[in-house]
Amino acid sequence: QVQLVESGGGLVQAGDSLRLSCAASGDTFRTYNMGWFRQAPGKEREFVATISWSSPGTYYADSVKGRFTISRDNARNTVYLQMNSLKPEDTAVYYCAADSTRYAFALHSTSGDFGSWGQGTQVTVSS
Repeated sequence: QVQLVESGGGLVQAGDSLRLSCAASGDTFRTYNMGWFRQAPGKEREFVATISWSSPGTYYADSVKGRFTISRDNARNTVYLQMNSLKPEDTAVYYCAADSTRYAFALHSTSGDFGSWGQGTQVTVSS
């Protein structure tokens, strides 16, 4: 397991960009697939994006494909979510998560497959 801390959230206008960061503790970060999820008020937590631990394989939710980019810097133990062309419907608390399994072969998009979570960072997009 890893300890995760998100940062970078805030209040922006529609069309703006924002970059979220997630810093991980420990020396096993590089062995985990990492993901971003979000939860809007009154809604269930939903998958946003994930990135593999090895080659930079990525997978995105259809709602953010082409606008959001997930990346990682293993030297800094950090995963990022670059969010462009933000929309009011992107408003949510964004959570960083690490896969439950080290060296996972498959990229997961279900929250139950992730074992470590950050505390979340609020993103609010005004129209």
